[in-house]
Amino acid sequence: MTLALIVLLPLLSFFLPLLTDTKGRSLCALATMVAPVLGLILLWSHAATVFSGGVVVQSWPWIERLGLTISFRLDGLSFLFALLILGIGILVIIYARYYLSKNDPMGRFFFFLLLFMAAMLGVVLSENLLLMMFFWELTSLSSFLLIGYWSHSSDARKGARMALAVTGGGGLALLAGVLLLGQVVGSYELSVVLASGDLIREHALYPLILVLVLLGVFTKSAQFPFHFWLPHAMAAPTPVSAYLHSATMVKAGVFLLARLYPALSDTDLWFFLVSITGMATLLLGACTALFQHDLKGLLAYSTISHLGLITLLFGLDTQLAAVAAVFHIINHATFKASLFMAAGIIDHETGTRDMRRINGLWKYMPHTATLAMVAASAMAGVPLLNGFLSKEMFFTETLQQHQFGNFSWMVPLVAVIAGVFSVAYSLRFIHDVFFNGKPVNLPKFPPHEPSRYMKIPVEILVALCLLVGLVPGFTVAGLLAVAAAATLGGDLPTYSLAIWHGFNLPLAMSVVALLVGVLIYFGRHRLLGWHVHLPRLDAKNLFERVIQRLVNQAAMLTLRIENSSLQRYLLWMLLTALLMSGFWLMQLPSLVGPMPMTPVDGATLVGAVLLMLTAAATAYWHRRRLVSLVMLSVVGLFVALAFARFSAPDLALTQLSVESVTIILMMLALFFLPRTSPAESSGLRRGRDLLIAGLAGVLVTGLCLAVLTRPYDSIAGYFLANSLSGGGGTNVVNVILVDFRGFDTLGEVTVLAIAGAAIYALIHGLRLRKPSVDEQGWTWARDAHPFMLVNLSRLILPLALMVSVYIFLRGHNLPGGGFIAGLITAVALILQYIASGHAWSQARWGVDFHHLAGAGVIIAGLTGVGSWLFGYPFLTSAFDHFAIPLVGEIELATALLFDLGVYLTVVGATLLILSNLGKLSIHAAREPE
Repeated sequence: MTLALIVLLPLLSFFLPLLTDTKGRSLCALATMVAPVLGLILLWSHAATVFSGGVVVQSWPWIERLGLTISFRLDGLSFLFALLILGIGILVIIYARYYLSKNDPMGRFFFFLLLFMAAMLGVVLSENLLLMMFFWELTSLSSFLLIGYWSHSSDARKGARMALAVTGGGGLALLAGVLLLGQVVGSYELSVVLASGDLIREHALYPLILVLVLLGVFTKSAQFPFHFWLPHAMAAPTPVSAYLHSATMVKAGVFLLARLYPALSDTDLWFFLVSITGMATLLLGACTALFQHDLKGLLAYSTISHLGLITLLFGLDTQLAAVAAVFHIINHATFKASLFMAAGIIDHETGTRDMRRINGLWKYMPHTATLAMVAASAMAGVPLLNGFLSKEMFFTETLQQHQFGNFSWMVPLVAVIAGVFSVAYSLRFIHDVFFNGKPVNLPKFPPHEPSRYMKIPVEILVALCLLVGLVPGFTVAGLLAVAAAATLGGDLPTYSLAIWHGFNLPLAMSVVALLVGVLIYFGRHRLLGWHVHLPRLDAKNLFERVIQRLVNQAAMLTLRIENSSLQRYLLWMLLTALLMSGFWLMQLPSLVGPMPMTPVDGATLVGAVLLMLTAAATAYWHRRRLVSLVMLSVVGLFVALAFARFSAPDLALTQLSVESVTIILMMLALFFLPRTSPAESSGLRRGRDLLIAGLAGVLVTGLCLAVLTRPYDSIAGYFLANSLSGGGGTNVVNVILVDFRGFDTLGEVTVLAIAGAAIYALIHGLRLRKPSVDEQGWTWARDAHPFMLVNLSRLILPLALMVSVYIFLRGHNLPGGGFIAGLITAVALILQYIASGHAWSQARWGVDFHHLAGAGVIIAGLTGVGSWLFGYPFLTSAFDHFAIPLVGEIELATALLFDLGVYLTVVGATLLILSNLGKLSIHAAREPE
């Protein structure tokens, strides 16, 4: 339960920043920190198990037939990422407290941040891949809210939309890959998937699975050619950028690469796809970063480059390369978070991020400058800092690969070139910002050091860069070992974290990168001049044009298909059904199967003929609305009789109740409609429609003959056999609704409540002019509430309610139930409403139908949750027999509570719709006393 709590704590405490937003900014930040601090405590409670090489798995069954369980996993890799998410998350909260202005709604920001934190924790701690996909998509949605937090900014809105589109599209590809992976392995549990590497690699679907999974990874981690969204996400507040680049979002992709490494790696396809993509991203990001004038833009492209470095290491497909990749994930998180926070401080105190203007800040901000220079040096791979150690391991591994044959020298060459540019852009960050002359036209002058507490998160992260670089064996060795072992899925190779390995080729590569990087920086003016004349490709504008073109084409296609003609929609639907079903029917050697048809008795024949005649009359008189409505009600009555005739009393009762409510609804609507509808179809079109309708009738007849005269397996036998023993009721239909398929029913009543609220919202406040005459041209009676109807309705109401209670209570064993009882109650109340008027009825009922419908959904949902408390699946019902004095033995089932929720929802939603239809007239009727 502790792992689930770590994920849920940010969700359960999201209301705290919203409640404390007006109580003070510091209190709001402290309230937000409650969840990650408690999460860290819970995470650390499992540290002993994880550091001893163990794996903690906590699981709860849910929809096991689909392979979906609520299961969480904590091993070395997930421990590392959860530690980064929670630890850096706390530092970001402290930093954001002082970064955000008084005009920024802090409670809303921290609410989005907690949602994002929960999503990332869910990704790294999920044991079930389908559950992980839920959180994966939640990271895209929550990052969209954070990137677009400053919604008044066009750049923020466009950047958020771009990030959502790219990562969301990759998420769809990843979902397809996960589904295929589960089908190949036979399970969606990571424990099974990671142990089935050989089975996956030997399967014919392996190439497709790998490509789909990598699409999800590459889009999330901004790998080439999907890298363009990340720089435009810099429109977000700097605390978001610091969190997104160091411990979340973009790290989700490399996390999944590490997580699925034992299952998908060790093939040539993996090597070429992952390593080439990593090399391209590494080089592109490093070269582009040098030419950025926006401080955050430089850091964004450097993140792309370092993510490419990590991807390349996993692509090299050796154990030591995987260890180096995990090590660089740790180091990158610390120096990149501190650099973004330092950039935010500079922006906060100067009012700009343009490096052509923010020069010479050492004089004004020496403390911040020192911190930023140490972090930038770690990013450049300067010795005695953490970035040097992992970059040296990276250089070593590029020299060990030989899969490219005669072109294997390209990999270390690309690594050195990227290292050169890494030094150059890091030096530009240091020299251009803190030295290189004086500030130029700063919006805020003179700049000064920020609040003391705003620098504390940067100081902690920079201290980690130093400590890991100086004493890695005492700081990061244990964490790296367990995380790397979990990534490899086996024993660790031999490696060393010593800060000195003697004079060797990797050291020479580091020295070359440092020296040439310094030379490149001092020759930057010539390079910048050359870069200015290069053709520009604005990814944001290109993306916007593509999106706009897609939207326009979709709108054109929609207009061609959806022209607001119901007749056209029905035509296309029927033609499709005729072609698809008719084709396969024609392939049958014989339309009629071996089973004999049920004999037809006289009463059934008469009922069928009358049903057909009234249906045809409804269509024939469709322009005379009242007549067609009467005919339609007769059709509904005969359908109910058909259900009763063929032993479906529950359906018959439901049909009668629904028919009554529907006819009342349509009668209320007819009050405001013209007496007749105009003729809109030509004779040719009516002939076409008659032909299609006839063919549809022939098709349905053929389907019935083909299906009902052939043997078929049905699940009815299962329900009949288990209704009493499993659900405690003899009414199989009701037991199916409230037990076996209770989740479906819960969804249906929820939709009903939503529909009721939506229709209420549409017609609330709408006023239509009342027609002056009825269908026959007669003026309306002056007495809006006839005496006989008023008194009759008041007599019928208690009788109807009593019948409703009877139908409700007997529903589990005899025809009835909450749905039918709710409709009976609604009909009786609507009858009184029609007779006595809205004001009179509402004054005496004293019920808010919104609350009634909502209470019904809540009761039904809580009934399902209650079964969880006793260790049973959602909506599992319990029942027993009880002896009551003077009454005798009766059966009570928890399904009765669920049925009560259905009853209240049906009554509330139905009355919410029907009672408001009568208020549309602009002329208020006189209410009776």
